[in-house]
Amino acid sequence: MRDLEPSLFGYIWRYSRRDQVAICLVVLASLPFYFASLDLPRRIVNDAITGKAFEKGNATTSFLDITVHWPAWLGGGATQLFSGFSVGRLELLLGLSSLFLTLVLINGAFKFWINLQKGVLGERMLRRLRFQLFSLMLRFTPEAQGEVKASETATIIRDEVEPIGTFIGDAFVVPAFLGTQAATALTFILMQNVWLGLVAGGMVAVQMIVIPRLRREIIRLSRHRQLASRNLAGRIGEVLEGLDAVTANGAGRWEQAEIGGRLHGLYDLRLRIYRRKFAVKYLNNLLAQVTPFLFYAIGGLFALKGQLDIGQLVAVLAAYRDLPPPLKELIDWDQQRLDVEVKYETVAAHFATHRLRPPGPDALAPPQLGSPLRVEGVVLRDPHDGRSVEIEGFSAALPARLALASPGSALARQLAVAVVGLQRPIAGSIRIGTTDLAGLSTTALARRIAYLGAQPVLFPGSLRDNLLYGLRWHPRSEGRAAEARRAEALRTGNPSDTVEQDWIDYAALGLTDAADLDQRLLHLLGRLGMEDDLYRFGLGALSSVTHETPAGQRMIQARAYLREHFAEAGLQGLVIPFARGSYNAQASVAENLLFGVPDDPALLGPALARDGRLRIALIRADLYDDLAQMGVRIARTLIEIFRGLPPGHGLMRRFSLVDPEALPDLERRLAGIGLGDRPARADEETFLELALPYVEPRQRLGLLTPALQARIVGARGFVQAALAGRNGRGIEPYDPARINPRSSILDNLLFGRIDTARMHGEAEIRAQVRAAVRTFGLEGGIRLRGLEFQVGNRGRLLDARQQAAVGLARALLRRPEILVVDGWSALRDYGLAAPAETMVAEMPGASLIAVVGSMAEADDFPARITVRPAGPPPKRASAA
Repeated sequence: MRDLEPSLFGYIWRYSRRDQVAICLVVLASLPFYFASLDLPRRIVNDAITGKAFEKGNATTSFLDITVHWPAWLGGGATQLFSGFSVGRLELLLGLSSLFLTLVLINGAFKFWINLQKGVLGERMLRRLRFQLFSLMLRFTPEAQGEVKASETATIIRDEVEPIGTFIGDAFVVPAFLGTQAATALTFILMQNVWLGLVAGGMVAVQMIVIPRLRREIIRLSRHRQLASRNLAGRIGEVLEGLDAVTANGAGRWEQAEIGGRLHGLYDLRLRIYRRKFAVKYLNNLLAQVTPFLFYAIGGLFALKGQLDIGQLVAVLAAYRDLPPPLKELIDWDQQRLDVEVKYETVAAHFATHRLRPPGPDALAPPQLGSPLRVEGVVLRDPHDGRSVEIEGFSAALPARLALASPGSALARQLAVAVVGLQRPIAGSIRIGTTDLAGLSTTALARRIAYLGAQPVLFPGSLRDNLLYGLRWHPRSEGRAAEARRAEALRTGNPSDTVEQDWIDYAALGLTDAADLDQRLLHLLGRLGMEDDLYRFGLGALSSVTHETPAGQRMIQARAYLREHFAEAGLQGLVIPFARGSYNAQASVAENLLFGVPDDPALLGPALARDGRLRIALIRADLYDDLAQMGVRIARTLIEIFRGLPPGHGLMRRFSLVDPEALPDLERRLAGIGLGDRPARADEETFLELALPYVEPRQRLGLLTPALQARIVGARGFVQAALAGRNGRGIEPYDPARINPRSSILDNLLFGRIDTARMHGEAEIRAQVRAAVRTFGLEGGIRLRGLEFQVGNRGRLLDARQQAAVGLARALLRRPEILVVDGWSALRDYGLAAPAETMVAEMPGASLIAVVGSMAEADDFPARITVRPAGPPPKRASAA
């Protein structure tokens, strides 16, 4: 991806000149029609209304006569192309008026097409610019990543380039379109009367010269405001990232004061911009109103003297009516140009060349690196004080199990990240075999060297997505995108690749297909101690099989086996079954009302409470008001419980019925409701949202009486009938002979819920379920479903050991030539170090380079290197 052009108009011309020229040609084609629309009012007044065309006593005149008058230098004379129609005075008036209306429609069609193409062009260029900035962001050097804030870069790509994209469509078309229209109108006025033309031209000159100069201060203030807004976004991002520290230190009020000061500065800048902007607007409007006064006065004087006929005066006034709007828009365009140029310059500075890695070809199959690893004259930047430190050179034969240690400093870690290309040495070279690693592209380097950081970075998505993230270098199949989408992508400099393509080279991994890859994932995670984790995740996943399949039949058999086994072992009381005529205390109010799960995923969660069909069903069952009142009591209780608690407190996680950020809104809604009063109609759905997910044994607020439970069970028929839908299957019901694809695998196996109120009951039931799963051969499929577990933002739904295991598995799955591990101590603590060494040893020719915290840890490695600053005494590398 090319670097950004230094200037905005250079960027626009480079990527959109063909479209800009095409639109400008259409603009030029529209001018004759526009000029004709200016001249027609004169002909209507003079020829038809005042009768100038009939002044010689003729009863008829020619209409639509088309004659070309040749200039003298072409021989003179005239050529009649069409003699026209002979019409009377009334027919002439109607004909000219109809022609004027036709020209209005034609000019409107031109404007519609031009504006539409401007918008399309602007959106295409905005898409190109955003993708180009994202691609440049991927080339940020490690130093640049430390300089820029993530929130600032995201704000630039998302928000700051929006006006740039909008302007790109206007860059050449607006001055061409509006400028030619204004010039055409001014030329027409000059043709009618020179003095009126000079008056109009003088006013245009004042507007086009004076007002832009007055707007320079607005541009300067806008630049300061843009930078201040970006700094505000960065500061808010810093506070959000360090919110735990703010809370723990009680610094919230100080942070509020600091942000308040920044907001005041933004307010002051905005106020100064408003004052100057509206002053300029006042002057512009004043000039726009003075010109008609001069036209009436001067034009009227000429008309009284007979030097200007009424039709010409009307035409001049009509032409001038069309003159101020394009002039005003041209002035606005000029201000927008200055503003957008400033924005483009700040964006280009953010993605300056010195912050980017040089672009290089992505080798899809880079050669083996070989041996040895040589570090010669490498100078690194100390992460603590920024000093440059030259480290002693060394050479190590590969493949090897190599430990890097630097007691008392971070040089070993800095060298490790330099080896994997995450930091650029200031000087010197790192070579493996004959290859200088600095000459490899990031993709080629990643194919040969895998890196596991002290804190693995996981992205929102499933376990499988994160494990396969390191295998998606190049699509292996043709995309399924529509041709229109592919053509549009290529036109805007975007890739035609889609995420739906197959990106994994199975042959390079020694695999045959996706199913083979899944088995390798299970095997790899199993060796890293995540077998039980995958099983637990899989039990909570939705069932992916139906009762017609062999796996579904085995699941139904396991269900029957567990029911009989629980009865024989006296454990049936630990599971509350789904029974059509009784309330399941371990299920939510919504699940008991539906006696199943909505077939439409859009009705899951709060959306169910907002469904009008459910409301009607509850009203018919005489249950709507009771559940709304139940929601009011839940809201009052939660507000009392959460009042004064810090964010993230354990009670907030336990009472997951409401987002803590929604508590102020709930308190406001409760303010007008007395004890026993019915909530307002607009608030009923909000309180119903609290009641539907309520589970008594989990929240324990004592709100579900036996009588209310019986009424909820009695309302099932109304609710199921209301949500049945056109196909009669709006709800996936609980059926002992079927698999419910909307329920978890555990719910399907038990056909009920575990009674969590019984001490040690859940552990006993889960152990019995595990045994049955193994008996019926379901464990492998359940662990496979565990790969779909959503890890959350940055993997927060996994504990530290699981995150480390996933990061290590992702690195090992690529079968790299060299695995670099930072944070070897953590892997040892999690019990992952030994499996990692074993699996690296099983890969032919693979090496393991680990950053250790002490020489004692280095003793476990056959080869050890102490990374230290260059200088006497000379460095010695020890190997055992």
